[in-house]
Amino acid sequence: MLVVMTKSWTIPLAFLPLVCLATTSLAAEPLKSSIQTGEKITTIFEPLNITGEHAGEPHCLVCENGRSPVAMLFARDLDEPLMKLLVKIDAATAKHQKEGMGSFVVFLSDQPELPKKLEATAKMHKFKHLILSTFEPAGPEGFEVSKEAAVTVVLYNEHVVRANHAYRAGELSDKEIDTVMGNVPKILEMK
Repeated sequence: MLVVMTKSWTIPLAFLPLVCLATTSLAAEPLKSSIQTGEKITTIFEPLNITGEHAGEPHCLVCENGRSPVAMLFARDLDEPLMKLLVKIDAATAKHQKEGMGSFVVFLSDQPELPKKLEATAKMHKFKHLILSTFEPAGPEGFEVSKEAAVTVVLYNEHVVRANHAYRAGELSDKEIDTVMGNVPKILEMK
């Protein structure tokens, strides 16, 4: 029997496909990030608002939206798939103004150039309802945003999470965007 040797352990070559399969399965497991479906938002935070009525100042967007239906997103970087999602979230928020829907994205970053980049992005995409904001990379206390998550979407109403989606870098596809948008009606239904 052939054996693969490393400095600390050996693996019979016959078991190598199983080890690779196990490693692949672990990488494909769903990511858990932030407050989960069915849980209640019990804490608040004040991100630096880049757009909206409170642009340029720390302001609590959880407080501002109160018990209304909300799409709250946490993101680490501004990329094309995220932009597609943000455009759709802004459109959904516009469409559901009579239900009081609000939406905001919190970029977890300390990059000094990010606020200006976000201002330009908001103008380019003509965001009218979606608020762009920033916060320190660790994320707000009590929200448990995974360091692995490039994007976390928390859909809630009356401070109860109705849907949660978390994506590692490269996982936010058009299909996943459709899945997120398909869950928006969950926050519009009054329970």
